[in-house]
Amino acid sequence: MTRHDLDVLASDRERSDAEERLRAAVGSGRLPLADLAGRLDEVHASRTRGALEQACRGLPRPGPRDSLVVDRPADSRGLVVGVFGGFVRKGPWVVPPRMTVWSMWGGGKIDLTEARFSEQDTEIRAVALWGGTRIVVPEDIEVEVRGLGLFGVFDRRAARRIGRPGTPRVVIKGLALFGAVVTRGKG
Repeated sequence: MTRHDLDVLASDRERSDAEERLRAAVGSGRLPLADLAGRLDEVHASRTRGALEQACRGLPRPGPRDSLVVDRPADSRGLVVGVFGGFVRKGPWVVPPRMTVWSMWGGGKIDLTEARFSEQDTEIRAVALWGGTRIVVPEDIEVEVRGLGLFGVFDRRAARRIGRPGTPRVVIKGLALFGAVVTRGKG
């Protein structure tokens, strides 16, 4: 925020957002419960945006889906295999920093749209041998695709660069041999 923005009078909506930010910080363990009442008093007494920022001092700014990089260990092993069968990983989960996905005579889907990341940079190594893997990515992360399709397809259409500091980056690389690794946006 610029100096001018800090002097602008705060709206009821901004106060409500600050309250939610404090409650989320208590829920995630960033702010002790004993500090919540005092900080909420500061929010209710705030007249300006600067005073609201002071009440939320030391807390990360929320993004479009809150914090995408979390201080929790990964929920999933770093290896997912679908041989003569399939796999699905979706919903809320914490992605490991390095993950290998094998599809052989089968297929699977990795859905990152509700996921959080254990590190800023995540590498997914996808191998499809006579099989297929679909990776669904949200719009608010950077995606780099560096795979090779040999008698197969390694789709690069969902690759994008956002250029905002703090945006998680997922690098998808690997091999599709007589198979496919398809990366798509949600929808």
